[in-house]
Amino acid sequence: MPRPTAAQLAYGSCTVILSTLVMLLLSQTSSAVVIAIIAVAALVLGLLVALTLPTPKRTVAVPAAARPERKRLVAATASSASTDSTSEPVRQPTAS
Repeated sequence: MPRPTAAQLAYGSCTVILSTLVMLLLSQTSSAVVIAIIAVAALVLGLLVALTLPTPKRTVAVPAAARPERKRLVAATASSASTDSTSEPVRQPTAS
């Protein structure tokens, strides 16, 4: 499970605090049961807000074998190895 982002934590926390304040002020209650219900409702609301935020897209790393330079080097190594197995392949400088 991925970790929550800073935005998710900030929005979720602000939602919990502000919704609790608003519901307590609007209800004008002093009953412990109602205060507990309001607190639980605010926590659920904050969780929903945090989970509905879009998450950043992950980038997929390209394997080394799929990179163009790697393919050219592997092809050069394979062709020189088939002609002479005792010498090391030499990379020729490319003209830029």
